[in-house]
Amino acid sequence: MKQSIVHIALVVSDYDEAIEFYTKVLNFTLVEDTYQPEQDKRWVVVAPPGSTGTTLLLAKASKPEQEAFIGNQAGGRVFLFLNSDDFWRDYKAMKAKGVRFVRPPKEADYGMVAVFEDLYGNRWDLLQLNKEHPLAL
Repeated sequence: MKQSIVHIALVVSDYDEAIEFYTKVLNFTLVEDTYQPEQDKRWVVVAPPGSTGTTLLLAKASKPEQEAFIGNQAGGRVFLFLNSDDFWRDYKAMKAKGVRFVRPPKEADYGMVAVFEDLYGNRWDLLQLNKEHPLAL
C-alpha cells in the first residue's frame, strides 16, 4: 500500500494576497489556480520551490466561522514546517522581504530552526535538517 498527504488546506482571507505572499515573498510556485463555478470558489495550490511533496491549498474563508481561524489554525503553535537545503540563504532572503521571525535561528539536535509568521500570523518553522535526518534534503 502507498499513500501520501497531497494538500494541506490553509484558510486565507483573499486568494490574490495569499498568492502574492507565497509566490513573491516565500518564492513558492503557483501550481494551480482554477475557478470552480459550481461552488463559486477558486482551487489555488502552491508549493515550495523544487518540492514534489505535500502542497498548500489556499482556501478562502467563506463563512464567519472560518474567518475566525485565519492566522490561527493551530492556536498559536507552529503549524507548518518549511524544510530548506540552505537555511541561511532562505532566512536572509525572507528577512530581506520583510518576513517576521518570532524566534531567532538556533541550532537544535535535528538541525537549524527559526520560527516565522506568514501574512496572516500562522507560525512556521524554517528548518534545515541535519544530513543524518531521514527527511533531510
